[in-house]
Amino acid sequence: MNRTQLASSLIALLVSLPLLAAEEPGDVAAFAKQLSGPAAEIASMRAPSPIDATIHSRSALLPVHFSDNGSSERSWQGTLPVENGTLRFVVFEPADSNWQVDLVSAGGRAVSAASRASRVIDTDFGIEQARVPAMRYDYDNLAGDNWTLRLRAPADAKDGFVLIEGDAATELASWQTHTRQLVGQRLGLTALLTTSLEGSVHVGRSAGRIDQASIRVTAPDRSVASYPMFDDGRHNDGAAGDGLFAGDFPASMGGNYVAQVEARGVNERGKAFVRTAEHLLPVVDASLGLSATRALAVAGDADRLSIRVPVTMRNPGQHYRAIGEVWGTNAQGKPTAVAWLGGMVTPVDGVLSLGFDERWFVLAGTKGPYELRNLRIEDADNFITVASAGRMALDVPALRTRARASGIVIDERMTMGPRPAVERSTQGVGKRLLLVHGYCSGGVWPASQFGTSSTFLDVNQNRSNDEFAQRIRTFGSTWNSFGTVAHSQGGMASLHLYAYYWSGLDNATGNRLMQSVGTPYKGTNLAGILATLGNWFGVACGSNSNLTYSGASAWLAGIPTASRGKVNYYTTSFKLTNWYTNDYCQFATDLVLSDPEDGTTEQVNGQLSGGINRGHVTGQCHTSGMRDPAQTQNATRNATMNANAAR
Repeated sequence: MNRTQLASSLIALLVSLPLLAAEEPGDVAAFAKQLSGPAAEIASMRAPSPIDATIHSRSALLPVHFSDNGSSERSWQGTLPVENGTLRFVVFEPADSNWQVDLVSAGGRAVSAASRASRVIDTDFGIEQARVPAMRYDYDNLAGDNWTLRLRAPADAKDGFVLIEGDAATELASWQTHTRQLVGQRLGLTALLTTSLEGSVHVGRSAGRIDQASIRVTAPDRSVASYPMFDDGRHNDGAAGDGLFAGDFPASMGGNYVAQVEARGVNERGKAFVRTAEHLLPVVDASLGLSATRALAVAGDADRLSIRVPVTMRNPGQHYRAIGEVWGTNAQGKPTAVAWLGGMVTPVDGVLSLGFDERWFVLAGTKGPYELRNLRIEDADNFITVASAGRMALDVPALRTRARASGIVIDERMTMGPRPAVERSTQGVGKRLLLVHGYCSGGVWPASQFGTSSTFLDVNQNRSNDEFAQRIRTFGSTWNSFGTVAHSQGGMASLHLYAYYWSGLDNATGNRLMQSVGTPYKGTNLAGILATLGNWFGVACGSNSNLTYSGASAWLAGIPTASRGKVNYYTTSFKLTNWYTNDYCQFATDLVLSDPEDGTTEQVNGQLSGGINRGHVTGQCHTSGMRDPAQTQNATRNATMNANAAR
């Protein structure tokens, strides 16, 4: 960012500060939407299976803990398996550490790692401004199956990490055993080996052999402990000896846990391997509970019902995401789904209220008895279920609507509830296109390429999708209507805003309400690894669970189909050069992302089911400082987005 851009950014930030103070998170009840949708969408609104967010890893992030050898220097060494004659690894060392990096052959001969390498690249690893320095070493032809990496450092040197890339044909697949991420629970992880060779895919024992597996856990207080994983059939690991390993650990406090699965063994070809998978697992208090087994629907205005669920609360004023299903009985007496319902809710006086339109009952052709099913109440930042009910009796009064099923057209009032009344004196005026950045970023869009636009700035911050969305809403309240062009997490935040809260997005007119580039709608593998590195190196922006595979999966499970359909998204990746060259956007992140990718977001995980895919192009990377130009600087695409944007 040059000085002119920096000055403009600071001015915009100062202008936005009074607006950001205008509404606090506790005010969300006043502008939260009352969501519902047809029974056909129920499956997509249910909580996802943990296996849907499996991490597939072909690399290993190994901690470097130096030992004191009694001299003026400290040392560490570890084995580097060479699975296919090539080797790539990255050394993460604290600034000004002056590590000596050597390779030691099986015969004991030590040489400087740089002198033997095909390439040595000074780079960094991370997302946007959340990066750590890194030095990458590439070896195109390395004889032998194992080499030893030896690191030497001054006596006052701090510890660090080494990232090793393995053969892409062999991956460690790892996922959560369950998603009960509450204080007092034990959090479980599962892992197995997968191998893809010569067109065949093998899983578990048939893919090779895991000889040893463990979980290295960094707790919110930064304490570190290690826990074993088992393949004995007694630890949620399937049958004994099937190659499926599992283990767990206690979550004794709230906050972010970083749990790193490490597996060592031999692959299908008998080559030694080491793999790790980094899970970022937020843990929250069970701040709310259900206090009854029956809910009551109370008549409101104009054929609206308030479905009231009794709850116990620890934190008055806290808001949650609630998702559930209404079921009734059809003419043949069989249970029949009526609709799903939910949204962001703030319990008041021991009651959680969900708005619902009577026309859903007419459309479904149902009668009593009624039930609430699969109700889950989640914290609004991490989408972790704090209370749930599989089935709950629902008392419904006599319906007042005179609508007939044949005449019902599903409208805004049915799917999002009534619009809140707005005083004319406090309503924004005019229209705007908001240019939104992503996680730990700011000012990425060339504002001169967009007309009638303003740049949203929350510079170098770490926000949940919910916090991010509310800040966009507050900034946009200056205008009566706005659309968004967003980068990276900004695309998730824009969609979150439209899905859950009334804002200027609901007043905008134009072809494309929300547009995004490089948004990891399904998460990015960098989030867990960066959390692991950040615990030690102190990456300024901190960990963000919404950007992990599991966090994004949980978030998406509550985003309505209709809201997704308002998003137009683009993906990009590195420029393809030739078949024998390792193409990349960013030297270090290339070791842990699956091609094609833009240095942060993999194309496959940049997809939004139900959204409008506007295409994928090569030769553009996630942000500046990578090999190819930043994706936000493409003038042709920016002109297209500007011309089609809603405002």
